Amino acid sequence: MTITTSLRSCLRACMWPATVLLLSACSLEVTNPGPVNATFLDDKAAFPALVNGAGRDLAEALNWLSYTGAAVARELHPAGSTGSFGITPSQQGGKLVDDETGTHWQLAQRARWTSESAITRIKTVLGSTYATNAQYLQALVWVGYSNRVLAENFCDGVIDGSAKQDYSVYLTRAEAAFSEAITVATSQNNTTLLNAAKAGRASVRLLKKDLAGAVSDAAGLANTYAYKMPYNAIDADQYNRIYWATANTPYRAHTVWGTYYEAYYTASKDPRVAWGSDPKNPVGDAAVGNLGKVPWYFEMKFAAKDSPINLTTGWEMRLIEAEAKLVGGDVTGAMTLVNGHRVALNLAPWTATNATEAWTALKRERGIELWLEARRLADFRRWAAAGTPGATDDMTGRAVCFVTPREEKESNPNFKP
Repeated sequence: MTITTSLRSCLRACMWPATVLLLSACSLEVTNPGPVNATFLDDKAAFPALVNGAGRDLAEALNWLSYTGAAVARELHPAGSTGSFGITPSQQGGKLVDDETGTHWQLAQRARWTSESAITRIKTVLGSTYATNAQYLQALVWVGYSNRVLAENFCDGVIDGSAKQDYSVYLTRAEAAFSEAITVATSQNNTTLLNAAKAGRASVRLLKKDLAGAVSDAAGLANTYAYKMPYNAIDADQYNRIYWATANTPYRAHTVWGTYYEAYYTASKDPRVAWGSDPKNPVGDAAVGNLGKVPWYFEMKFAAKDSPINLTTGWEMRLIEAEAKLVGGDVTGAMTLVNGHRVALNLAPWTATNATEAWTALKRERGIELWLEARRLADFRRWAAAGTPGATDDMTGRAVCFVTPREEKESNPNFKP
């Protein structure tokens, strides 16, 4: 067998931050520089690199989805370039077309496959003792989050060349992985990954409309809790893409101008959606359609190449609890939770006298809390499907999920439109 996706990810993982997993196992010596037998990975010493590679793949997928999804969901506005680190004309118009989603699909599916493959390999090599292995636990967490990323962003479900399925297939896989991770983390006494799995499962159960389960998972996670996806300043593929695309070195490809967050930050100074400007560079790096050059207001949530992206936070858990209360008709209880972070930040709380106003506040607060984290499209899609009350951004004519790319449609004989 020639070199596999698992091995490629293992080798590329040597560039990934050591804060996630130890990288010493990346010293994989190959006598023949040609094809490498995949069985070389059937060694416990290779496990950290395998799992680290899966995490790196997830980071890269999240990087692309968060940026492009932000442009389509109006979390950011295009400010010029359409090529490298830019926003294409289709995306500027809110369209996600099948000849532009190939990279997003490839990266997200690779993240799922490499993490699930690591699980299979570790089980095969270790036999009955697999659940005691630390890398097995981390791989389970990556399986959960990679499937959640797919569910929250893609229109269709496809698993390793399968027929087209509903996107909820990813939610089923994510919940199963998180559930097993909770069991394994408990037995290994690993609080960090136990909380990461609980928070991940809470978000998945919300999407599956299992509100009781979501609330149960969210309970006990502190407001200040966060589990973040790291990036690094060594490998350009692992720069925080949103930051780099507007770091003026040389890109000024997007702006907060023209979005809800422009006026909201001006009025509130909410640090969660901070943006700045530069009098030396007042406009973006190219014309935007018939608008010409637009004001360049750069986001400040991500301040460096290696700025991490939240996978989940305690404040997100409070909003899950708030949504469950709204569904149950408890407007007062919901608004207390909706305003929890606002109160902590000394911001004016949202007010609501009825359920419709409370839903509007919840939807807006989720947009602020999860800004630029590849989460917004999923909210728009599920709220529209459920017919929930309350105003939100007008997405008429704009995509709420990434379409399956043309490459998958043409190369997968089982995929039927």
